[in-house]
Amino acid sequence: MAERKGFSGTVRVTRHGEPVFTRAFGMASRRWSVPNTCGTRFRVASVSKAFTAVAVLQLVERGQVRLDDPLVGFVNDHMPQLDPRVTVRHALTMTSGIGDWFEEAGDGWEAEWAALASSHPLYLLRSNKDYLPLFAGKQPHFPPGERHLYNGAGYILLGLLIESVTGRAFEEVIADDVFARAGMSGAGFPALDDLGPNVAEGYLTTAEGPTPYRTNHYATTPGAAADGGATCTAADLTAFARALRHGRLLNEETTRLALTPQVDEREEKVRGYRWMYGFGLTHILDDEGTIVRWGHTGEEDGVSARLYHYPQDDLDVAVLGNISWCAGDMGWAVHDTLVGT
Repeated sequence: MAERKGFSGTVRVTRHGEPVFTRAFGMASRRWSVPNTCGTRFRVASVSKAFTAVAVLQLVERGQVRLDDPLVGFVNDHMPQLDPRVTVRHALTMTSGIGDWFEEAGDGWEAEWAALASSHPLYLLRSNKDYLPLFAGKQPHFPPGERHLYNGAGYILLGLLIESVTGRAFEEVIADDVFARAGMSGAGFPALDDLGPNVAEGYLTTAEGPTPYRTNHYATTPGAAADGGATCTAADLTAFARALRHGRLLNEETTRLALTPQVDEREEKVRGYRWMYGFGLTHILDDEGTIVRWGHTGEEDGVSARLYHYPQDDLDVAVLGNISWCAGDMGWAVHDTLVGT
């Protein structure tokens, strides 16, 4: 798959927490001819939503937040016009209906992204509050709770909720209460222009120009936010999945809630599965309603990531790539190998 599709990154498969396959492909730095290794750190884009969801559920456990509290009560300083019917639960499950800072649905997303980048310099997007002007004034798509629609703005607001309730920076809360507790020693929030150690450069393929690749420094947001952008190794991601299901991040009751699908992502089946979203996790179910896999995907220019857990076999899969869109085919190849096409 790596040779045929040009995958660049790492693949890690663990069973019962023990690695059964680890492999690195391609280059971490094409400029300096540095290869990827199994310990290379990659941005994981929207996989980070799972970290944000866990941090919010930790606040629920402590009684500082309730899932059905109006979200505006926690973000009133930032978005006082937010519909008071939108709850914390709606934001977590992407059923709030609010306008997104970037609308990912539809076939014209590439043109929409180019328009956003030309009208609002991406280098200005370095923290959660920086995204507010991009969606705070938008009209909602539908009433809260009507249906699921993929939405990063709700997670931006959840990041601001975390800061409001804890009085600490979002990145500090995730580092202390998620990464450290899960044993994610390589995880963090370096910006694209930081000189963090052992971090893969992100690349876009281009049909024009003197080389077939260019870096993603001018193509994506430089800093991480609550809807995406953390940096991890493949081992960090499989450690997170194991810590989550084994109760090291949440208590037994909240862990069960965190791993329960909440809403349908779409009406139709895809690849024969029913797709449902929960609290920062996507679940695919078979015809009997059994969860075959849960996890999350992450995509941005120069970043491609997959984190999957297969409950029936206690298998974790992490696929981290530093070329746009390269992890999807690899993730499905691993999936079909594990469970059949």
